Amino acid sequence: MKISRTVTITIDGKEYIAKEGQKLLWTALENGVYIPHLCGIEEEEKPAAGCRLCFVEIDGFLNPVTACTQKVKEGMVVRTRSKRVDKLVGTAFELLMSNHRLGCARCGANGRCELQKIAKERGLKLKTSRLRSLVPEVPVDESPDKFTYDQTRCVLCGRCVWVDHHKAKIGAIGLVRRGMSRKMATFGETAMADSSCTQCGMCVEACPVGALTFKEK
Repeated sequence: MKISRTVTITIDGKEYIAKEGQKLLWTALENGVYIPHLCGIEEEEKPAAGCRLCFVEIDGFLNPVTACTQKVKEGMVVRTRSKRVDKLVGTAFELLMSNHRLGCARCGANGRCELQKIAKERGLKLKTSRLRSLVPEVPVDESPDKFTYDQTRCVLCGRCVWVDHHKAKIGAIGLVRRGMSRKMATFGETAMADSSCTQCGMCVEACPVGALTFKEK
């Protein structure tokens, strides 16, 4: 049995013992240090780093880097907050919210939504006034018996796709198209009920926002 060597790192002026080679994002979260994130998957060896929310500054690096891609090393010194980090995270969050339908009170993820948590932790606004809304006019897919899929609340984190392919091993959904047309969809972009989806619910549990939510019984 392989035993991971431990190292000592510093995050925001406080020392922590960490497993050498573990991604910095998960080390921080395990030690109660919150770093915003949406697309992070701990088991993924090569993170996509697509949400651009987990920026930190590390001594020795010229520019801020994503915490989900950096492996901890002995003596690593990390800052989760700085002017540059806050600007990068704030801009990324604002871009996300410009393409996200609000209405938290009517959302199935209200109270447990990662967007709400990020906004609270970093003092950010859910409603952006600087960017015009780019929310698409598309209907909610209510075809499954157990859950609904609201594309207008999807943040393209890919977590549902990952568990569908690697945990459920179904392959019913994926990220399709490019640019502003990018979205999560079934093969052929059919309704969920008409796809190979087994409605196991793993994708719903993986969703950090209100795009996939269970129907009330």
